[in-house]
Amino acid sequence: MRSIRAEDYQDVPRAVAVMPKSFAAGSSTDRHFHPRAQLLYATAGLMMATAEDGTWVVPEGHALWIPPRLPHAVAMHGDVSMCTAYLAADAIPGFPARARVIEVSPLLAAALAALTQEPVLYDEAGRGGHLAALVLDEIRRAPETKLTLPLPGDARLRRICLGLIDDPASDFDLDEWADHAGVSRRTLTRGFRRETGLSFGQWRARARVVRALALAADGQAPRQVAASVGYRSVQALRGRTTNLIGSAAEA
Repeated sequence: MRSIRAEDYQDVPRAVAVMPKSFAAGSSTDRHFHPRAQLLYATAGLMMATAEDGTWVVPEGHALWIPPRLPHAVAMHGDVSMCTAYLAADAIPGFPARARVIEVSPLLAAALAALTQEPVLYDEAGRGGHLAALVLDEIRRAPETKLTLPLPGDARLRRICLGLIDDPASDFDLDEWADHAGVSRRTLTRGFRRETGLSFGQWRARARVVRALALAADGQAPRQVAASVGYRSVQALRGRTTNLIGSAAEA
């Protein structure tokens, strides 16, 4: 029977080692890291991962790429089923050193599922080896999504971000947040763009959508979700969510 202990997959002499696992709604992991890179694929439910430099939401059909040795914690929203692929550090050379959420293609999903049916020590020259090579190739090709909340290093800006994460429905405007953090409007706007790659408005919109996805996965009604994250209508939130998850550029 295949182990569900992550530590049992870190020294497997294969490029890809997969571990299916399920978690009950509301469960979470403590901050931890793995020697191997990790692809955390949500087959059902929604996960919220946090690290020092960001927060990522991983809904069904998406996966989080986690570089080797990056300390992170994961919270489950709704009952979660996942398929984790632990990858040898040199399996995908040149892959980004920062975590990112990627879309999981039907081919990648099928290859991961099929690899769970192979022995952990699969035949590298046989079906298992071919599936592992396919998994690696599909990960390389997978497009990144916008389901990321990068956190700035500047303590003042970080305080604003954490405030928005805690209370995404806050009606503070840009000037009020600047006053709250003790910075000028110009410092805030330039700092956000420089450290996160997003404008303040874009970052706040992402924070609201990220929280909304988690609340919806927890079973809250759409109208309640919209109000909880600062939207006056379900339609407005749905439009923003579609814009974020889809390919359209953010407003």
